[in-house]
Amino acid sequence: MHDLTISKAKECLKNKDFSSVELVSHYLEKIEESKDLNAFITVDQEKAISSARLADEKISKREDSPLLGIPLAIKDLFCTKGIRTTAGSKMLSSFVPEYESTVTQNLLDNGAVFIGKTNMDEFAMGSANITSYFGPCFLRYRKKSNPDMKLVPGGSSGGSATAVASDLCIAAIGSDTGGSIRQPAALSGIVGIKPTYGLCSRWGMVAFGSSLDQAGPMTKTVEDAAIMLSAMARYDTKDSTSENVKIPRYQDFIGKSVKGMKIGIVKEYLEGLNMETLATLERAKSCLIDAGCEIVDTSLKTTAYSLPVYYIIAPAEASSNLARYDGVRYTHRSNNYGNIDDLFVNSRTEGFGEEVKRRILTGTYVLSAGYYDAYYQKALKIREMIKQDLKKNAFDKVDLILTPTTPGSAFGLEESNAMTPVEMYLCDIYTVTANIAEIPGMSVPAGLSEEGLPLGVQLLGPKFSEPKMFQVASAIENAKLR
Repeated sequence: MHDLTISKAKECLKNKDFSSVELVSHYLEKIEESKDLNAFITVDQEKAISSARLADEKISKREDSPLLGIPLAIKDLFCTKGIRTTAGSKMLSSFVPEYESTVTQNLLDNGAVFIGKTNMDEFAMGSANITSYFGPCFLRYRKKSNPDMKLVPGGSSGGSATAVASDLCIAAIGSDTGGSIRQPAALSGIVGIKPTYGLCSRWGMVAFGSSLDQAGPMTKTVEDAAIMLSAMARYDTKDSTSENVKIPRYQDFIGKSVKGMKIGIVKEYLEGLNMETLATLERAKSCLIDAGCEIVDTSLKTTAYSLPVYYIIAPAEASSNLARYDGVRYTHRSNNYGNIDDLFVNSRTEGFGEEVKRRILTGTYVLSAGYYDAYYQKALKIREMIKQDLKKNAFDKVDLILTPTTPGSAFGLEESNAMTPVEMYLCDIYTVTANIAEIPGMSVPAGLSEEGLPLGVQLLGPKFSEPKMFQVASAIENAKLR
């Protein structure tokens, strides 16, 4: 049962090599043995075994569905009926939803078994999985030069990344607001995709930045990511931003020829790259040339604006979304108050962590009467410029863009604690553009650093170019970059 993929596990379940109950029990034992990684916040063993037993009954009747009997981990940002959903925060530490998010319901409808809720940066705000109320999450990887250093998996979907990379589940889902799927996927050596905005419903996700958030799969292989996305994506009338488009079988594009495809290399993405990250990008570029792709050099003048625009829009939307957590209804309530104002202030002061408070304050500032036009409105205008720049100077000329996913490999807990907020925000420098422009982005493993740590490359494409992305990603994966 070690290192199973979805397709391999499905074959084994069909052949009765093991049952879903045995498979789920195996992973539950591994999660218990790996508590030091702190990948999970909540594990409901009884519910997982019960779901696996039901899956076995369906398999015995020769029923089938894409994820039947497959154990998945769910980022603790998705509401799961009857299972605690915390968003990694004290504010929601005792919240048990009475409903299921659309994305998780889609997975359940496709036969998946939920094995647990994974650790994450509080309200998805962070790039290292160190802001969680439930403590930091860790990678199993170690630096060759310092094997005692505990490495963080990136964030905010760090728990899901660690769970997949450490073989504590077969696959997982995360959310991506500025790179929160792709960045930890790259640092953990797995595949992560942020789909086109609106492809996966946001209904039932705990909101951070409503115009940026997207759910997506985190898997061991490109094929597994395609299977997961086919199961997750669906038009949803409960989400006004959901796109009513036909969802193809993405797995049908795995292994298809990429000959003749044009892949863009953006000049601005190469500036300031360290030698190791540049070498990783060159290896990926060479393998695509060998596969028949044409490499096209291009330039995006708005590249430098993506990060500052993101850190105006995202905090502004977070400030608005998190205003609902007031201690009155289903959230943490302070015991120290004499009037309604004290209740609001003290509940929020106790319930939110430092990074969440920082972003609420930033967002409230840029939305305030004196600064709304100067900051927020200007950011929205530049956002449109970024979209037009991508279309005119990239996607009108190339099929996809190839970039680094992260500036470097995973860093240690002590190193992350010593970083300033701005230094931490720079971890998302290559990923935020996809969220700003509402386009898909995928991180694919592309070898190891000299320290033995995973490195990834990123593919970006125009809206709904996921099929092409899976084609090219599988070509990179098949090259077995080292």
